[in-house]
Amino acid sequence: MKSFWLIATTFILFSTTLHAATLEEKVVEHTMKNGMKLLMVERHTSPTVSAWIRFRVGSVDERSDERGIAHLLEHMLFKGTTTLGTKDYAAEKPILDKIEEVAQTLTAEKAKRDKADSGKIAALEKRLTALEADASKYVVKDEFFELYSKNGGTGYNAFTSRDGTTYLISLPSNKLELWAAIESDRLQNAVLREFYTERSVVMEERRRSYDADPENKLWETFVASSFLAHPYGQPTIGWMSDIENLTRTKAEQFFHNYYAPNNAVVAIVGDIDTKATINLVERYFGAIKPGKSLPPVTTEEPKQSGERRIEMIAESEPTVIMGFHKPAVGTPDDYVFDVINMILGSGRTSRFYKKLVIEKQIVTDIGAFDAPGNRFPNLFVVSANPRAPHTVSEVEDAINAELEIMKTTPVTERDLQQILNKIDYEEARRMGTNGGLARNLTEYEATTGSWRYMVEHRGRIANVTPAEIMRVAATYFTRENRTVGFITKKGGAK
Repeated sequence: MKSFWLIATTFILFSTTLHAATLEEKVVEHTMKNGMKLLMVERHTSPTVSAWIRFRVGSVDERSDERGIAHLLEHMLFKGTTTLGTKDYAAEKPILDKIEEVAQTLTAEKAKRDKADSGKIAALEKRLTALEADASKYVVKDEFFELYSKNGGTGYNAFTSRDGTTYLISLPSNKLELWAAIESDRLQNAVLREFYTERSVVMEERRRSYDADPENKLWETFVASSFLAHPYGQPTIGWMSDIENLTRTKAEQFFHNYYAPNNAVVAIVGDIDTKATINLVERYFGAIKPGKSLPPVTTEEPKQSGERRIEMIAESEPTVIMGFHKPAVGTPDDYVFDVINMILGSGRTSRFYKKLVIEKQIVTDIGAFDAPGNRFPNLFVVSANPRAPHTVSEVEDAINAELEIMKTTPVTERDLQQILNKIDYEEARRMGTNGGLARNLTEYEATTGSWRYMVEHRGRIANVTPAEIMRVAATYFTRENRTVGFITKKGGAK
């Protein structure tokens, strides 16, 4: 589970390399009439720029019949537009329409389960394969990537989480107009070609990365067991049956509704002139109509009233995950959890690492992080891998012992100062790049409502007291608020 720890630790330590007042002076905000929020920072250290687009729509915003659609759209939006990724869209479109007609009929027939007509399914699948082969003759693979690459672009990528979807690129500053042309075209004219082929790719991704991977499968089951009502419990990739029933029509509707300027935050950081950049972005994005506002996620997770335990038996090394429900990012107690996280599980100087890895040598790795998202109340999670011959039970007891110490023993002023020093170091390391700052600006603007969370974070952390830490630990680190997941080998000790 080390990867989850690293990702979440990075999120917790995001802030800014610059003094707060200086950053506030440097960030230029511009909100267009269609609702798109533009954040810019001039940095003339090199002739490069990073451009990030964050859409405030993630898997937490999907309805029950849409699960997995945001992640699948991440794949699909690399396929091109009416002018990019195709040799002849006029000739391609009628075939795409036929593909969708057949696919809709096939999906409806398969949904009948045991009452489905197997002969009809076979015929429809054969017809779909033939149509997809016909449509593939018009496809130009990876044209977005090739255009960016030929013009010096690097790091062209995207990622989807429960909280949102982000598209990013770094490129020479004199190629920023190319970015504006490509991304505005994608926003207005995206074509979800090769949809069912790509859906099969995502299904294989799910089989390989989740169903066949014991640690990822445990993680997915652990999160689902922790959130019985709130959509944070649903995997971003979707359950297999969810993916199987996604259609291009449904994905297009979701895209046109929500991947729109009013749900987008854009950060452009680097060798730019802010006034010229505003004019450029207005010229390419200003005429795009706003989409629908995202409906609020109103479901609240009921208070947990007893420990939940998940055991997975697999041919895998033992693993233990422990989670406690906690408030969302930006709430008063969340700042206290940031301090607790850094004391217990952030890096080789943390208590967990020093005591359980170095001193007791009962785990090979351990970390603490927030998951699975930040917009809504989430989990404080501890993940560890026992070192043979030590058992999951021993590691669980050792983790609980450290949590009990947090409830009764005040953290020293020296510990708190070390945390501030570490934040300052991480700020300088992570925010030193254009991409790092662009990510933080879009992430915090979309998640907390304002990028200024970055400015305020260190000051809030500096005001956390030892008494608050003990109060928060005693409030949340309880048996009835705890979920434990673990892997044991077949025939091994529980």
